[in-house]
Amino acid sequence: MLQVLRNSQRGTADHGWLQSNHSFSFGHYYNPDEMGFGPLLVINEDRVQPSRGFGTHGHDNMEIISYVLSGALEHKDSMGNGSVIRYGNVQRMSAGTGVQHSEFNHSGTDLVHFLQIWIKPDVTGIEPGYEEKYFDTASKAGSLRLIASPDGRDGSVLIHQDAHIFASILSAGDHVKYGLAPGRTAYVHLIRGHAEVNGIELNSGDALKISEETLIDFKNAADAELLLFDLPY
Repeated sequence: MLQVLRNSQRGTADHGWLQSNHSFSFGHYYNPDEMGFGPLLVINEDRVQPSRGFGTHGHDNMEIISYVLSGALEHKDSMGNGSVIRYGNVQRMSAGTGVQHSEFNHSGTDLVHFLQIWIKPDVTGIEPGYEEKYFDTASKAGSLRLIASPDGRDGSVLIHQDAHIFASILSAGDHVKYGLAPGRTAYVHLIRGHAEVNGIELNSGDALKISEETLIDFKNAADAELLLFDLPY
């Protein structure tokens, strides 16, 4: 089964310093038909004005992944971590028993544009944790690069859920296939560009929910960057 979520169907929020698109219900945006997809609960596409950001706030029992698209995102947390992440960096924070953190646009002149992803963990009450990895463009070009997994294999960040996240950059002529195991579902989020996924055309901001399929087929791309989530039911 294939179900499309178009960019125009996403929730929006404009706070002046922050423009956000919500794939699933979040904050003041509520859509009973979009409450997440399995353990994938949040995909927010955020654009933050220079020198602005999210002040210190708390999370618990959530796997939080940041994927920067452009600009520089500054992070500080109660575990003592502090860093600035840019395009190619993937940041994972396991909130566990509770963590306080802040996120700001590190630049005084340029927007920071990033995806924030929340995944419900399969274990609660763990000690909070933090990890950051860099994935170069070449490793994602014309292929599916594993960036997050439950075992941290292939240099991916480790998440506490039976979920696998892949990043890909596809150009014209690229044709990539992914086998989906029985009892698994998938979610494709097209970050930018154009691609055809299982015969369905997707453009920037579109997504595709996939269930009861054995193969995911990516082709006819144009300057595409996407994330593929392999998820349990």
